[in-house]
Amino acid sequence: MPGQSLGRRFRWLWASYAVSAYGTALGFGAFALIAVVVLHAGAARVSALAAVGPAVGALLAVPLGPWVEARRSAAVMIGMDLVRFAAMISVPLAYALGWLGFAHLLIVSIVAAAAKIAFNAASGARLKELVRSADLVVANARFESTNWSSLALGPPLGGAAIGLFGPVTTVLADAVSYLLSAGGVAASRDRAAERDPSAARDRTDHVTGNSPRAGGTAGPDHHDMPATGRRPRRADQPGGVFEGWRHLWAHPELRALFVNQMLVNGLIMATEPLLAVLLLGEFGMPAWQYGLAFAAPCLGGLIGSRLARRVVARRGQRWVFRVIGTTRALWLVGLAFVQPGIGGLITVMVVELAIIISMSLYSPVLAAYRLERTPRDRVARTLTAWSISTSAAIATLTALGGLLADATSPRTAIAVAGLLILATPLLLVGGTSTA
Repeated sequence: MPGQSLGRRFRWLWASYAVSAYGTALGFGAFALIAVVVLHAGAARVSALAAVGPAVGALLAVPLGPWVEARRSAAVMIGMDLVRFAAMISVPLAYALGWLGFAHLLIVSIVAAAAKIAFNAASGARLKELVRSADLVVANARFESTNWSSLALGPPLGGAAIGLFGPVTTVLADAVSYLLSAGGVAASRDRAAERDPSAARDRTDHVTGNSPRAGGTAGPDHHDMPATGRRPRRADQPGGVFEGWRHLWAHPELRALFVNQMLVNGLIMATEPLLAVLLLGEFGMPAWQYGLAFAAPCLGGLIGSRLARRVVARRGQRWVFRVIGTTRALWLVGLAFVQPGIGGLITVMVVELAIIISMSLYSPVLAAYRLERTPRDRVARTLTAWSISTSAAIATLTALGGLLADATSPRTAIAVAGLLILATPLLLVGGTSTA
């Protein structure tokens, strides 16, 4: 329910997510814009920039699953926010000193990608600690709604800021948002419970830090936590992050959803740098229009995320996965028909709106289902494996898209991605029969 309270500590976690989401939205497409406008990069280099960061970041993140699980989720989140702040702030500093180059952007994107994977794994574990099973769809829908509202406002504001203050302005704003996010995560911690875990077990509030949901609506059995209240050490976690992949692959429904999500995300994200080259480079679209083209449709994310709980209650998870999972794959090919001028701007906005409404309804249901089907002692490793695989898929498909665009044209590469994504719903036929 929209007004349902999930507790003070969840509100701090939500606030932390919000400030980071708005900072990232302000910097939407910032690296691609800097590469095109400042460094005069072509389609292949811009696609490489979008691909290398997730690819190498995913490789570096392989050992992070067990590392995250061996530490307190809040501490990991704070640490990763500080790492991302340090990486991002280096870009405007280098630009001011005249040292900014393509290699610098590559390194920052790699560091940010690895830190994001660790942060996401810890945040999933954190959410499971703070919210009971019955409220997971509500909690994830709130994050989803916040994400899309930030994307509705951030890019046009970021485009205007770039026009007024220069190309690295939004990267600076993104860096500062990570500092504020770290403060919000710190405020969500329960210091007394961390010092005395046994005291937390006596609490009745279902959203306290020591009442994580382990799989049932009645809450967890605290035997899954060591007496110290700390997470198990890496030595107690055989298989490391590979245990996360084994869990995903052994669960038929999760496996189908996992592979489908990798391909859908990869193909959609592969078009982003291609559109940047097409719109900003070939068409000469102003930065504020480019931001508006992707921002205005994000209002559709508010619609989808607010409908998620009602649709699940009425139709069930399986219906969402099959019907909405199919719907979100139908629209991408429309971007191949973008033309210069106001008509092209409207085409992008209509296609993005259709995609976003579908994805914002689908994503919180998928996130809740994934947590429900994952034991508490495997959450961080499973989410790390999921993030690594998604990043690798995005990197691979983005790089291939860039090579295809270089050999043909950005428009042709976008069309190929749009046609390929039409086949992804086949993975959901039968694969989610018991979801």
